Amino acid sequence: MKKFISLFAILLLCSSTSYAATNKKLEILGTFNDWTAYTANEKNGKLCYMASVPQKSEGKYKRRGDVVLIVAHRPQEKSFDVVSLTTGYTYKAGSTATVQIDKQKPIELFTHEDTAWGNNSKTDAKIVRQMKAGNKAVFKGKSSLGTLTTDTFSLTGFTKAYRAMSKACGR
Repeated sequence: MKKFISLFAILLLCSSTSYAATNKKLEILGTFNDWTAYTANEKNGKLCYMASVPQKSEGKYKRRGDVVLIVAHRPQEKSFDVVSLTTGYTYKAGSTATVQIDKQKPIELFTHEDTAWGNNSKTDAKIVRQMKAGNKAVFKGKSSLGTLTTDTFSLTGFTKAYRAMSKACGR
């Protein structure tokens, strides 16, 4: 498994066009087993996030881009625990994705272009709570071509990375 997530993938996931344009410094707070925590300054304030790549990706596809799972805090926007998965393909229009942590009931996510998101802050908080207590997270989705995919993430180090990013954002 990749231990370091490419800067390009992180910038892409964090909707960081403004970040890339302003060339602000990205700081790695630490790598905690399968998760890495980061902080950066955006135009609107501090961004703290943690990211991981899947241990296993399944599906009958010929080509696929980077797959990265992120949890982010933007304190100036009062936005915390935002969960997003960039899949490396465009989701089927109008489709949903799911995440299942261990044997918990799957949680539905909405999709837009190449990213799946929690439906609201309550959903994000629930996902984060389950991830802190869990061992693995399994995301399922459908590409615009109808390809079903399954991405399995280790949650080893999740809680330590979460603490590091939360401390960096004063949470």
